[in-house]
Amino acid sequence: MSSSYVLLAALMAAVTYPFRAIPLLVPQMHRLPPLLQSYLQLVGPAVLASLAAVSLAVTTDESGKPQLYIGPEWIAVALCVAVVAWRRNLLLGLVVAAVFIAAVRAFGLG
Repeated sequence: MSSSYVLLAALMAAVTYPFRAIPLLVPQMHRLPPLLQSYLQLVGPAVLASLAAVSLAVTTDESGKPQLYIGPEWIAVALCVAVVAWRRNLLLGLVVAAVFIAAVRAFGLG
């Protein structure tokens, strides 16, 4: 392992840890306005969703240039969203999407 990776990991920890530690260190966190509390609760899922969307929708071609990818994963996401909206059960939606993708790959369709 390169020492530059260790330095990079230490730098990233120093930058990100304070933001994760604020709710633990600030006792009046529950006194924030309700609108701000609901906003802060949605930041983590929004960042996770944006990372997932990029890994789902963007691929690189042979030259390394990013391009939009449309494949069976989009159908799996739509199935997951539909099941979650219908049944209000995220786990069931994720299982349906995973089974769909597994079936598509097992049959060599994607």
